[in-house]
Amino acid sequence: MPRGSNQKMKLYRLAQIMSQKTDGDHYLTMPQIMAELDKYDVTADRKTIYVDLDELKKFGLVVESETRGRWTGYHVVERNFELPELKLLVDAIQSSKFITLKKSNELIKKIESLCSEYEAKQLQRQVFVQGRIKSMNESIYNTVDTIHYAITENKKIKFKYFSWNIKKEQELRHDGKFYLISPWALTWDDENYYMIGYDSEDNKIKHYRVDKMIKMSPLDEEREGREFFNKFDAADYAKKNFAMYGGEDEDVVVWLRNDMCGVFIDRFGTDISFKPVDDEHCTVRLKVAMSQHFIGWIFALGENVKIVGPESVVQKAKEEAIRISNQYR
Repeated sequence: MPRGSNQKMKLYRLAQIMSQKTDGDHYLTMPQIMAELDKYDVTADRKTIYVDLDELKKFGLVVESETRGRWTGYHVVERNFELPELKLLVDAIQSSKFITLKKSNELIKKIESLCSEYEAKQLQRQVFVQGRIKSMNESIYNTVDTIHYAITENKKIKFKYFSWNIKKEQELRHDGKFYLISPWALTWDDENYYMIGYDSEDNKIKHYRVDKMIKMSPLDEEREGREFFNKFDAADYAKKNFAMYGGEDEDVVVWLRNDMCGVFIDRFGTDISFKPVDDEHCTVRLKVAMSQHFIGWIFALGENVKIVGPESVVQKAKEEAIRISNQYR
């Protein structure tokens, strides 16, 4: 048999063909496999293809055969990623605010290459999720890479930070000056990416939306604030800071009806403790970064939840209630 011009690519092309053309419901017969290889100028006989299919198992691509009468088909039965796992990845990318629409489509296209062309159509149906706000900052990927580099190399970073104005224009904060921060962690909260770092000028931990950071670069200066991060828990920090609105830590006591316990477990986890008040109500003690956002969250839960301590926080809730009442009077 004459050899094709791309024989050195045979194993790669075979893996590509089996990955794209077969899955749990779609098969290729041996003549079809040989025909597909021929499209790439690769020739092979049945005997060598059997050996090559077995060789693919070493690379995580398991191919099995199925016989029905005189018909025998071959298909991939085991991949590095299962289809439900790929659907989860696609949905996560699509719902992530910090990933731009352009980059979302690029990443999803790459994920589609991890399954058959038939399964890829199922991922494409997952793509069209309407009404999700996406970042417009295309430089976010370089920003994240710079932050990771600075954390690994123990360096400070400088960047500019912006917010949107009424004209939908980027408006630099801090009078356009560079922020000089020691980055220590990255966290994903409320579908946004945040950098958590130490501000040596204010001597405190702060966080910043990554998609609002621009003109970033690492500095030669070593990071500061290590003493604040020796036992730092990024997940706990995000849990206390509602929607990442900062504030002073407070131990807050909340009264609630028993059927509202699940709401608090969903937000704070199972480490919180409920103390019964009567047959229908209980209290829970929470450590939160006090902000209007937390008080607003409590208000949104309705009449069966209220802050009962400490008095300083109760007073803040009363003032916020009066402010809202006056606003809509």
